[in-house]
Amino acid sequence: MTGPSKTSVMGAVLAAVVAMALLAPPAAAHRTDRAIVLPQATGTEGVARLDGQTFFAGDLLTGDIFRGKIHDGTATRFIDAPDGRFAAGMKADASDRLLFVAGGPTGAGYVYDTDTGAPVSAYQFQTAPTPTFINDVALTKDGAWFTDSSQALLYFVPVVHGAPSSTFRTLTLSGPAADLSATFNNNGIQAVRGGDLLIVAHSGNGVLNVVDARTGASTTLEGVSVPEVDGILITRHHELVAVQNSDQLSVWRLGCHLRSAKLRKVITSPLLEFPSTVAGFGSRLAVANAKFDTGFPPTAAQYEVIVVRR
Repeated sequence: MTGPSKTSVMGAVLAAVVAMALLAPPAAAHRTDRAIVLPQATGTEGVARLDGQTFFAGDLLTGDIFRGKIHDGTATRFIDAPDGRFAAGMKADASDRLLFVAGGPTGAGYVYDTDTGAPVSAYQFQTAPTPTFINDVALTKDGAWFTDSSQALLYFVPVVHGAPSSTFRTLTLSGPAADLSATFNNNGIQAVRGGDLLIVAHSGNGVLNVVDARTGASTTLEGVSVPEVDGILITRHHELVAVQNSDQLSVWRLGCHLRSAKLRKVITSPLLEFPSTVAGFGSRLAVANAKFDTGFPPTAAQYEVIVVRR
């Protein structure tokens, strides 16, 4: 008696594979996107990476800070901020254990201890009645840059031997980054070339500008169109991720001379609802779901950090 032919065996294997695929849950291929709820948050705007698992996210209108784990999918309130603070964009310095937070309409910036949550320092960049919205933060080896969406200015807080300076300096912008014709202008920011240059997202014009950190002179990256751009992130692969409030992230390959960039792909997810800022965790991105489509102040029932594949 002879055994089954190779053809019949392969046919049976193929049939089994197809059957297993049909029995799998329909959403299995999309389970990499998930929401991490910020318990009892009244809003959110900023998100920052501390290490390979830990992120921080802010409660925009109270200034409180949540701490969560990407792998666990959980977050808890970590910092109960003093009354009157806001929390917009933020960045965490893992080496110095410092969290820098942009204070939005307060005109201020704040620094917290990432281990204890204790306030470290605060800076009043602008005061009323001067229009101001301190929107986002970028880190360099020497300190932290803050953007102001209402002024053609950047603010730099030096960090010396792990301690933020008691003073800051102001950089006046020129060129396209100095355009204040929109309600929100300079927004997301990232440092490149060791902090000699800064890439700053201009929300009103939907472009990315390269700023000389010494002079404030700026030029626009050619080939880039990012309507409703908010926070940005530069990855280790010389790519820039731009968060667009229109429920998408666009990934750009930066030119070697930082004069232009090319679109590599667009990331979408049904979980995104008016995303604002982004933090990178290897092949995954953590995105703050601001939900400003519900109004300002936002009125959503809950707020989350959305984890998507890059």
